[in-house]
Amino acid sequence: MSKRRSNKVIISCAITGSIHTPTMSPYLPCTPEEIAQSAIGAAREGAAILHLHARDPKDGRPSPDPALFQRFLPQIRSATRAVLNITTGGSPRMSVDERIRTALTVRPEMCSLNMGSINFSVHPLADKYEWKHEWEREYVAGSEDLVFRNTFRDVRRILKDVGEGCGTRFEFECYDVGHLYNLAHFADAGLVKPPFFVQSIFGILGGIGPDLENVQFMRQTADRLFGDDYEWSILGAGRHQFSLLTCGALLGGHVRVGLEDNLYLDRGILGESNAQMVRKARTILENLGFAIATPDEARAMLQLRGAEAAAA
Repeated sequence: MSKRRSNKVIISCAITGSIHTPTMSPYLPCTPEEIAQSAIGAAREGAAILHLHARDPKDGRPSPDPALFQRFLPQIRSATRAVLNITTGGSPRMSVDERIRTALTVRPEMCSLNMGSINFSVHPLADKYEWKHEWEREYVAGSEDLVFRNTFRDVRRILKDVGEGCGTRFEFECYDVGHLYNLAHFADAGLVKPPFFVQSIFGILGGIGPDLENVQFMRQTADRLFGDDYEWSILGAGRHQFSLLTCGALLGGHVRVGLEDNLYLDRGILGESNAQMVRKARTILENLGFAIATPDEARAMLQLRGAEAAAA
């Protein structure tokens, strides 16, 4: 078992994301009220970090509009101590300008940051559903010919404008081994400071596969590149969420769950809330003998500046 610097496991919960669409699950939070209540429920079940996107309440499509974020962020902040982690990934169809608008407005203590460009696709799902909204089928099918752009210049801009400019630290989303080396490049250039919060993502079509050997390889590579200067977390997409969560915890990692990454609580059973997903993760971890980190314990591990310093 790899060494964890703390004996506490951080549970992150990704509330709604930008990949799943309303037709795929009636439980996917889309309105500001749904996002707020889903996030609050996840925090009450033990999520220390809440990874947040916004959606248009009329039809559920992903939105970069800061005004929509501001319709749920104050509610979550007033009801929980959780770390509010604002996406800078947004959607593969958004420009970098759109993706960082809310972060520049809110100046949060944490944001996500994708560490490389990938073919991020869910197009095999295009013919699986009878779509409720006109935008959904093209959005899903069109991902077959879509590159999720995160060039070195894009990443550097986000590190400078959001990181240095707002005092924000990052959840570094790494979809393949090369993304770890990209992070090491920015660390060597002095643009990021430890401890790094490395989110290793498995099972996305276009990224590294959800095999145990890959999980071990990602962990070993991160150990080699960052030594004791990082906290590792694992995200298994779709049906791999809970099995890889278990593997990651046993390898000394933190974990991420939520309806952004996986709609199913069990085989053929849709998750009805993010709280339910966090509760299952917490049960697994506690049955393995792990303790769950509080939000303030997560802040200490990741050297975050605290919720009180956010602009709004």
